[in-house]
Amino acid sequence: MLDALRAVRDPDLHQDIVSLGFVKDLRVCGGNVAFSIELTTPACPVKDLMKAQAERAVLALPGVQQVKIEMTARVTASRPLMGEKGMIPGVKNVLAVSSGKGGVGKSTVAVNLACALQKSGAKVGILDADVYGPNVPLMLGVRGQPEVVDKKIVPFQKYGLQVMSMALLVADDQPVIWRGPMLHSAVRQFLFDVGWQDLDYLVVDLPPGTGDAQLSLSQQAHIMGAVIVTTPQDVSVLDVRKAIRMFQTVNVPILGVVENMAWFQPPGHSERYHLFGQGGGARIEKEFGVPLLGQVPIEMAVREGGDQGQPAVLAVPDSLAARAFADIAGKVAQRVSILNAE
Repeated sequence: MLDALRAVRDPDLHQDIVSLGFVKDLRVCGGNVAFSIELTTPACPVKDLMKAQAERAVLALPGVQQVKIEMTARVTASRPLMGEKGMIPGVKNVLAVSSGKGGVGKSTVAVNLACALQKSGAKVGILDADVYGPNVPLMLGVRGQPEVVDKKIVPFQKYGLQVMSMALLVADDQPVIWRGPMLHSAVRQFLFDVGWQDLDYLVVDLPPGTGDAQLSLSQQAHIMGAVIVTTPQDVSVLDVRKAIRMFQTVNVPILGVVENMAWFQPPGHSERYHLFGQGGGARIEKEFGVPLLGQVPIEMAVREGGDQGQPAVLAVPDSLAARAFADIAGKVAQRVSILNAE
């Protein structure tokens, strides 16, 4: 039975599912066979293909009449090279979402990425570390003051996500005027003093640019990888180069680039209008060798969902943008699994 299943290979890890230890709870009763395949992420883009291959391999064996396969997942945890330093309690993988400049839809990407990962079955949190312009609570419809239990800040729960943001600690009309040391302390508190519970992924929405918040995060916590958000025009691509070099300098892997506002397609039409030019993400991919995770079109549903606290991935899952975010989430989870295996 196991020999037959060795024909099924994980295309990302380049090994068969038996050698990887994915096959669990194998049971044989007469002509009936049942087992589970435990993947490294519930957002695996090829899990249906692997299930079909395993089913065919077992059904081809003499005497087998029926096969029942349950697909499960246990997300692997990223480990720092230097022991446990920088590991956040209750968090397996920290994913930073950043951009070289403002106005590219970074928070929109972070929120929808988190929702898409959660929708796939993963346990996900989102930390709004954009202390000067925190928008995540608005985009998720979260309000109120957090509680403190046993000296830990209790994150809010919304759409299955664990949520924390500076916007939840200060008045709506109160500006945050901090210098570097205060920002450094706040970032640390958000990371280590929040009671994150058993998270597969913590998505961190960083401020735009390459300033104190980015450096504080990379110095204090072990970041599994960074997702860079850009738009197609040349000026955004120039700023992305700076963001990529910054993360490379502090030894944070680049998971890939998301090209937001890639085009506009009027409802009921097939024509695509590239309002901000085109090809920016592809140029970054070619220049730096980092993957283009996906392109997100301009859609009213994305803007409306952000204003109303209903992310597009959840409110309009069949929209072009929502499908793009779901595909991006799968590729991010895929990259995390590959890098953790390495």
